[in-house]
Amino acid sequence: MFFNKWIESLGKYMVLLGRTFRRPENGKMYYKAFLSDLDLLGINSLGIVAVISLFVGAVVTIQTAFNLDDPLIPDYYIAIATRESIVLEFSPTIISLILAGKVGSNIASTLGSMRVSEQIDALEVMGVNPASYLIAPKIAALAFFNPILIIISMALGLVGGYLASIGGVMSAEDYIYGLTVDFNAYHITYALIKTFVFAFLIVSISAYFGYYVRGGAIEVGINATKAVVSSSVAIIVSNYMLTQVLLV
Repeated sequence: MFFNKWIESLGKYMVLLGRTFRRPENGKMYYKAFLSDLDLLGINSLGIVAVISLFVGAVVTIQTAFNLDDPLIPDYYIAIATRESIVLEFSPTIISLILAGKVGSNIASTLGSMRVSEQIDALEVMGVNPASYLIAPKIAALAFFNPILIIISMALGLVGGYLASIGGVMSAEDYIYGLTVDFNAYHITYALIKTFVFAFLIVSISAYFGYYVRGGAIEVGINATKAVVSSSVAIIVSNYMLTQVLLV
């Protein structure tokens, strides 16, 4: 029973993606929607990403210093561990999970409200492909801006670690030196590939739950919750798969 329902949902999801990526009817209309979604889904997330990244970078540095409190281990190893933690996992994955909650619930509730108020049906009557017009610009906006958010998160996470280091954890010179030791630029590429995939999953899965809402306001709220949970699980599973493919 559960398996059959899952297969049916997967089929509806794939059909929705097929409708989403059809050729747009009006390029200018889609471009305006892209700019609006870029501001709503991307730029409006800068504040929370900045605050979380800064303080988590500081906490990771302090905790790493606590666990590496050994006179035989050079202090700059603290910076190396902080760098790898932030670049490889915290910024691309944890920030994307946070965005799944913030952005995903917004998308699901917005489309769900449009569905129950029959605005999506009105678009279909007008000859507009609602899946393409409402979802494609959102996917493009987050896929474009999410890597930028993650780069900012990485930078601020390392800055937070620096601020913690000069607060008494270690010398600033050792911290800066540790950031450059054995640095592998491919780790940045790996992280950005993950964020691109995560952005697609967040928008498409959240849009699916919002687009197919049936009922009223209660069902919109339920589906918004399902969207956050499902996109978070998809991020975690795809994170494992991408790590296996790109790093192993």
